[in-house]
Amino acid sequence: MTAQLIDGKALAETLRASFKDRVETLARQGKHPGLAVILVGENPASQVYVRNKVAACEAVGVHSEKIVYPADVNPAAVLAKIAELNLAPNIHGILVQLPLPRQFDEDIILKAIAAEKDVDGFHAENVGALAQGNPRFIPCTPYGVMKMLEVGKVDLRGREAVVIGRSNIVGKPMALLLLNAGATVTVCHSQTRDLAAHTRRADVLVAAVGKPRFVTADMVKPGAVVIDVGINRLPPEEGGKLCGDVDFTNVREVAAQITPVPGGVGPMTITMLLANTIEAAEREDVA
Repeated sequence: MTAQLIDGKALAETLRASFKDRVETLARQGKHPGLAVILVGENPASQVYVRNKVAACEAVGVHSEKIVYPADVNPAAVLAKIAELNLAPNIHGILVQLPLPRQFDEDIILKAIAAEKDVDGFHAENVGALAQGNPRFIPCTPYGVMKMLEVGKVDLRGREAVVIGRSNIVGKPMALLLLNAGATVTVCHSQTRDLAAHTRRADVLVAAVGKPRFVTADMVKPGAVVIDVGINRLPPEEGGKLCGDVDFTNVREVAAQITPVPGGVGPMTITMLLANTIEAAEREDVA
């Protein structure tokens, strides 16, 4: 058996085409969705992510503002800017690119963003709404995964789902979304004993651990759906290419469906950021 690919790149393109229509509808009503992205420091990966987010906004007609600060900026300056953006009528979403330099308390920064503009879904109020099954904004990567499961026609009701990783950005919200969809969910992490015993039970396995090719074929139940959230760069001696948390070549021979890296979950993350920003503008219009 060779697994069917769940093509995140193709799905992202389809969704973004539909976003243009929604943006045009809002424009006819005199409303233009706007996203502000704050970047602190010169982390190369963060710079790439921010550049891609701004380009994605431009492609679908969403107004974007990039605010850049040096790495040694006083956090008070960033908090003041967030307070300003919270009140800006042309900004519907605010995103602070993580990670932040050491002088920052990320929790304070995230709480400073108005919950109704928190398009990353990290504000405590939005996390609580997600836990209650009534989310305002869903964190972008788990949101993208759920869309991929939907297009793959994966019925989650009563299925065994295992998430490897317990981060606030992916693992925890992913588990909540799967739980809300009717799956029986196990969250595994660095303290989990006999990890493979858990993963071999999974009808749906989500790997978000940040270790290249961590999930091997013997850890996967035959016929499982495998979602690879990881994006890792191999060392130069191994070609320096991008790879996921899953040993794709071998796991593909065991799974029923699998996401590739690159071209899987990655394109969906920015796509769902656009979705949240447009929804924020639509919601304000209704209000």
